[in-house]
Amino acid sequence: MSRDPEFEPLTITARPELTGGRRIGVLLSHGFTGSPVSMRPWGRYLGELGYGVRVPLLPGHATTWQDLNTRRFADWYGHLSAEYDALAAEHDVVVVGGLSMGGCLALRLAADKGADIAGVMVVNPAVATKRLDVKALPVIKHLVGSFPGIANDIKKPGVEEHGYTRTPLKAIHSLIQAWKPLIADLPNVVSPLIYFRSVDDHVVDDASQPIVLDRISSTDVEVVELLESFHVATLDNDAETIFARSAEFIGRVVTEVTGA
Repeated sequence: MSRDPEFEPLTITARPELTGGRRIGVLLSHGFTGSPVSMRPWGRYLGELGYGVRVPLLPGHATTWQDLNTRRFADWYGHLSAEYDALAAEHDVVVVGGLSMGGCLALRLAADKGADIAGVMVVNPAVATKRLDVKALPVIKHLVGSFPGIANDIKKPGVEEHGYTRTPLKAIHSLIQAWKPLIADLPNVVSPLIYFRSVDDHVVDDASQPIVLDRISSTDVEVVELLESFHVATLDNDAETIFARSAEFIGRVVTEVTGA
């Protein structure tokens, strides 16, 4: 059975004639149990400005939650890292970004690649939680396959993320296990960062933001509050704010890197 094209990876070829002769790449990652659906409008917006855009489909997504439950953080990060390497080989500079788990993955890339990454854009990234029930995951994940889904936290009426209706526990435990080493490595993040944060988010609580902002070494940091969106802000009422502010951010940091 064929998959809806909206779930497929998005690739847009750079048009350097629109970006001062430079080939500028942008890598965007969707979140846990989501798909490129949540990132496609953002990617298309940036593509119209001449940026070379990739929005990969992470392993175990846009199939079944049972499939996702067989995948781990190393699978998602390995896939995104390979996409980054391919994008970097074809472009003069690369900016990375992501939503939720995608933001976590983008920060992991920035910690590993250092100054090679021109800028980092995160939307409601997940690197920590105040929820106490996650402490039971090491046991529960062997007894129960999934919990109710976390997808579709969107304020705007009539908009669908089309994520899984169940949250696979072995997979999400793998994500949570990746947080501690990432937090330890956040000082290795030196690239300029723009942090979009919904003030009303029912998926990612307020534990992540202070950790990220306190530990990164970046000296160029912007925080943009999103007042009219829930977690999946890239599809919500503040999407245009994300698109426009991220475009401004990319234009500025790329100019600083290339001097042109």
